[in-house]
Amino acid sequence: MASPQENDSKPKTTITLRSNDGEIFEVPETVAVLSVTIKNMVEDGCAGGIIPLEEVDAETLSWVITYLKKHAALLDPSSETEKDELDAEFFSDKEFNSLLAIVNAANYLNIKELQDASTKQIANFIRNKGVPTVRKLFGVENDYTPEEEEALRREHQWAHEDGVEPDED
Repeated sequence: MASPQENDSKPKTTITLRSNDGEIFEVPETVAVLSVTIKNMVEDGCAGGIIPLEEVDAETLSWVITYLKKHAALLDPSSETEKDELDAEFFSDKEFNSLLAIVNAANYLNIKELQDASTKQIANFIRNKGVPTVRKLFGVENDYTPEEEEALRREHQWAHEDGVEPDED
């Protein structure tokens, strides 16, 4: 009978991922298959070589892998508080554009938990921001005339009430 240490030294299956900018990542299969997209590729036998991820750059893929590794360690029954603390730590240093890249990668890779967590962070980021600030963050051009915009402000006055932070110029 093998000792526990011998079983732990058994090589784990890895999946090789390639970001859209050509960087290669070796990821434990148990972590990689937390992505439904990658899991389907593995089940369909497409994981024999390198799996290209054409919609995810290396920096974002690195963040996604880090997130998945941390959450894989929590797959044993864990409290929502533990997951929330882990998410708070993971997202604490991410800029807005990084959050957008992560949510897009989570969508592409079909990682619902990461998509939900990153979307929540984006919502928290834009909470209490004025319309001009949100437009700027998302790159949305204002195509309303001043008269149309004023009419919308009157019609949806509740959306422009107190509690909105001053817009950044």
